[in-house]
Amino acid sequence: MWNCPYSADLFAEFAENLNDINSSPSSLMLSEVAYSLGVTIIGGSIPERDASSGRLYNTCCVFGSNGELKAKHRKIHLFDMGKPLPGDVHFKESDTFSAGEKPTVVETDFGCIGIGICHDLRFPELAILYRARGAHLICYPGAFNMSTGEALWELEQRTRAVDNQLYAATCSPCRDSAGSYMIWGHSTVVGPQMGEIIGTTGHEETVLIAEIDYAKIQLTRDSFSLENQRRDNVYRFIDLHQESP
Repeated sequence: MWNCPYSADLFAEFAENLNDINSSPSSLMLSEVAYSLGVTIIGGSIPERDASSGRLYNTCCVFGSNGELKAKHRKIHLFDMGKPLPGDVHFKESDTFSAGEKPTVVETDFGCIGIGICHDLRFPELAILYRARGAHLICYPGAFNMSTGEALWELEQRTRAVDNQLYAATCSPCRDSAGSYMIWGHSTVVGPQMGEIIGTTGHEETVLIAEIDYAKIQLTRDSFSLENQRRDNVYRFIDLHQESP
């Protein structure tokens, strides 16, 4: 989350109502930038306070090149640690946030994008669903800590890309050595062929520019069609939000 210090006791203070962009300074800024530059923005995540229930959500907003809010993804999988590993931090996100209930796939000027937030990256089912809904790219803004980041950040991202033969991109805050929560960083873009690293960063503030060629997705799927080799007579994928009532 980028509009506040990464501290559970401050999330409520910095939470914004996203039902009306004009009442959300963070969203209004992203909308204005998207419009002025003519770009699509996957806006990281901020704490959202639901106007009707008062619940808090970890939420990512997507703005189109016309400045309009195209989608809002509430983090589905909250990061609740059980017994911490030696030297690890203890964190229970559900003490503060409620979990989102809907996956998010959004059509943009440059393709169909699935959205996940941080711990959503750990769940292959969500990425499978996004591929089934036609996503070319899955974007995961997130803030893995030093232990999970070093071990899993790149590994999980490459796995999601390889398993689903699409692009995956992660975007992390830079590391604040004075903060109470130490962030791994290393924003990365991964390709669909062999989980190849197209571009990556360290833990300091920087800009990453990477070229994404959607033709490589079809080339990869034509060369090795995982979709045609799935065994629907042995196991079956069900998209609950697209089932007939």
